[in-house]
Amino acid sequence: MLQTETIQFLKQLKKHNNKTWFDAHREKYLAAKADFENLLQEIITGYGKTDPNIGALQVKDCIFRIYRDVRFSKNKTPYKTHWAAQFNKGGKKVHYPGFYFHVEPGGFTYCGGGIWRPEAAELKKVRQEIDYNLKEFQSVIEAKNFKKILGGIETEDKLSRAPQGYEEDNPAIEYLKLKSFLAGRSFDDEELTSKFLAKKVIETFNALKPMIDFLGKSLE
Repeated sequence: MLQTETIQFLKQLKKHNNKTWFDAHREKYLAAKADFENLLQEIITGYGKTDPNIGALQVKDCIFRIYRDVRFSKNKTPYKTHWAAQFNKGGKKVHYPGFYFHVEPGGFTYCGGGIWRPEAAELKKVRQEIDYNLKEFQSVIEAKNFKKILGGIETEDKLSRAPQGYEEDNPAIEYLKLKSFLAGRSFDDEELTSKFLAKKVIETFNALKPMIDFLGKSLE
């Protein structure tokens, strides 16, 4: 679970996203960061019993900095107004299928995973694996636990036409059009301070694992 003060810090940061306010509240920032890190460690330890690749990670391998890179952005606010972490084999710097956890008050908390916008060579491998093993992929994303917890695979990020090398009548065409392969769920603000938060994140990871494994196999 997260402390109420951690959620309040993010809410206040959204209202006062500037260096002067942040510096004046640095102790609250450090306390909130430590609280989020404790939750991440609980997730790593708990889910690591199922997946040794995740169990081998340290919190620093997963957590993202709160400082924004504003060099190429029109939005010049210096800080992110959420906490975020990525759990995958090799850590967050490795572009490999994995899990993502994003805490943002106001109903924007998200827990999910997969692979987002892989490079052309990787995307080709994933599409090829789905084309060759469509029934296996369907069994993964249509599994009872997957649909119950995640609702299904996300389909918004896709091409309008069949990708090069595939025809519109391909049985897998709706999956082959995807640019990203993701699934996830949202948490409301009340769940963030629940003692069951880590358990729900781990439950989400367990539901996602078969898809993560399929995607990982396609790249290997």
